[in-house]
Amino acid sequence: MPRDDHGLAPLYLALREEAQGLCDSVAAFVDEAEESSEFDVRLQDAFRKSGLADLLVRGRDGGRFEEIDPLAICVVREVLMESSAQLDALFSLQGIGSYALGLAGTDGQRARWLPGVASGELLPAMALTEPGVGSDLKAITTAVATDGDDLVLTGTKSFISDASVASFFTVLAREGDGHSLVLVPAGSPGLTVEVGPELIAAHCIGDVHFDGVRVPAAEGRLGGAGEGFALVLATLTVFRASVAGAAVGLAQAALTEAVRHTRSREAFGRPLARHGPVATLLADSAMEVEMARLLAYRAAGKAREGAEGSLDYSSMAKVAATEAAGRVVDRCVQVMGRFGLVRGSRIERLYRQARPMRIYEGATEVLRLGIARSLTEQID
Repeated sequence: MPRDDHGLAPLYLALREEAQGLCDSVAAFVDEAEESSEFDVRLQDAFRKSGLADLLVRGRDGGRFEEIDPLAICVVREVLMESSAQLDALFSLQGIGSYALGLAGTDGQRARWLPGVASGELLPAMALTEPGVGSDLKAITTAVATDGDDLVLTGTKSFISDASVASFFTVLAREGDGHSLVLVPAGSPGLTVEVGPELIAAHCIGDVHFDGVRVPAAEGRLGGAGEGFALVLATLTVFRASVAGAAVGLAQAALTEAVRHTRSREAFGRPLARHGPVATLLADSAMEVEMARLLAYRAAGKAREGAEGSLDYSSMAKVAATEAAGRVVDRCVQVMGRFGLVRGSRIERLYRQARPMRIYEGATEVLRLGIARSLTEQID
């Protein structure tokens, strides 16, 4: 379907074209890659060659712009997710795993890792969740302690994206009465990775075990002791808004499939799209996609400006867009009838890919609690 410019500045329209160029370059094998939970080196190679990874690092560390632009990330994720969830994951995880490093890392830490992130040669991973802890991150048990000049890390993280291929991990750990972030290179003694379970939609995940892993404090600590949560929230402010962009891309892809099907297939002497109930489902979906897109761009714009309450906007955009994507793709399966149920078809894959988006980076119910709490604090 034709892509409106939605009032975006030329910079962002050009980034759309860059992202679309990457999608076009992998079209011959992307369907195969989408059905595998194993890391696809062909996608990584295409991603690296695209140069888009430099959007996720500040200019001082080898990135494209002086500051990371949340709206640029949102726009690119929308395009990538419309074509490939694996490409979207490759792109977004570069930023999620390295953002705190760019924000709080020392000159030496940034120089060692971030140019490789910007080029796409190094893959970072953020390790937050644990076998017994999901949304309630303050309940984590992974711990870090100081021993001389070293930090010693003990515990297990689970459901960690790209765990088996990560070059380094940004790990949230309990330290005394607070929580800190620790940078741990892959391959460190005592660090082991176990391949995670197969998910409803193919995704590379794993469990990461830290058995007394030692890293020099000067190389491993990100920010100060006890600053871990502030750095995690800063990361989420930027990348939670971009989840909304990805959800918009997925919903748009589903709607495009449904429109093509209902326009070409006839029932009772006319195209399906001309039947009232089908037309209503398509129209409702188109409206929800547009509303979600506008809120995603708004939230990303506020995050770019560092505006007060931008995390709340990111949360609202994430909830609205991922919930809308779930409704849209469900309607699209419905109007496509039995053809929407065929295993391996694009619409069936989109149906599976939409479901996890309402859970990762903040489950809908948890984010609604935060939004409501902020609302009650703002109104006299």
